[in-house]
Amino acid sequence: MNTYAQDAMPVSGAAVRVREPVADEAVRSGVSWPAIFAGATAAAALSLIMLLLGAGMGLGLSSPWEGEGAEARTIGIAGAFWIMFTQVVASGLGGYLAGRLRTKWSGLRTDEVKFRDTAHGFLAWGLATLVTSALIASIAGSALGATARAGMQAAGSVASVAASGAAGLGAASSTRSGEAGGGGPMGYWVDSLLRRDPGAPAGAPAAEASGPGSGTAELGGILANAMRTGSLSPEDTRYAGQIVAQRTGLSQQDAEKRVNDTFARAKAALEDTKNKAKAAADAARKASAYASLWIFISLVVGALVAAYCASLGGRGRDL
Repeated sequence: MNTYAQDAMPVSGAAVRVREPVADEAVRSGVSWPAIFAGATAAAALSLIMLLLGAGMGLGLSSPWEGEGAEARTIGIAGAFWIMFTQVVASGLGGYLAGRLRTKWSGLRTDEVKFRDTAHGFLAWGLATLVTSALIASIAGSALGATARAGMQAAGSVASVAASGAAGLGAASSTRSGEAGGGGPMGYWVDSLLRRDPGAPAGAPAAEASGPGSGTAELGGILANAMRTGSLSPEDTRYAGQIVAQRTGLSQQDAEKRVNDTFARAKAALEDTKNKAKAAADAARKASAYASLWIFISLVVGALVAAYCASLGGRGRDL
């Protein structure tokens, strides 16, 4: 029900003055959802537009070619400031609209009106953030999935070099110039072992022999097992040296030295690949940490700006 209040002082016999009816505060909602949805819609749309613009400018500044385009650090700093600027502008607009378009309240204290205005700005910011996050996730989902699949394939390739079995390498090493020469992960190192010594006598065995009994598959299996365990046993060194000596014309001592040197180079190459993969993963971890920190700071600033601009909009609404 509406309540009415009358002034007790009559003026020259005139009728008493009656105040406007004031709605019962118990049945009135303190939240103006249409205004909140309007502000959130404007903030989400502006955020999406500015983020797409920032992504386009970032892609324009970057380049896959060495020495061209801006540095990754410069692009990262510029991206962080652009996210902060986007949050300030979009949240300010959404908060101001939420405060300016809300229903005018009557009979409330000034501090209560200010609190409700800031709450409207915060709610508009929260709704806009959720909507924008959902839109960005739907747009970038396919790209992130492709990147993750590429990373998993690269990691699997590195692991296969270290742990591939002798059987797989033997199948890849059936001929000297075909699969054995370049098909398997150990193909290059097997070829290095079987290169003919330029100083070998003219009647020395040729290195072109191939087939199941040529020893190519066995050399690949020995190298693969050594890469998996991290060391080359003396028995494997001796046996591999015999095969190399038969195929290249080297002496047993020189053949064993070639086996040890080739294994050391292969192990160093694998360690270098692992270190590069670890460095890339660590750089990605640091970039993700910094990005998360900047996004958190920008969201907090956006919430504060939205609340403040909502109070400005409400003040302008009540003038």
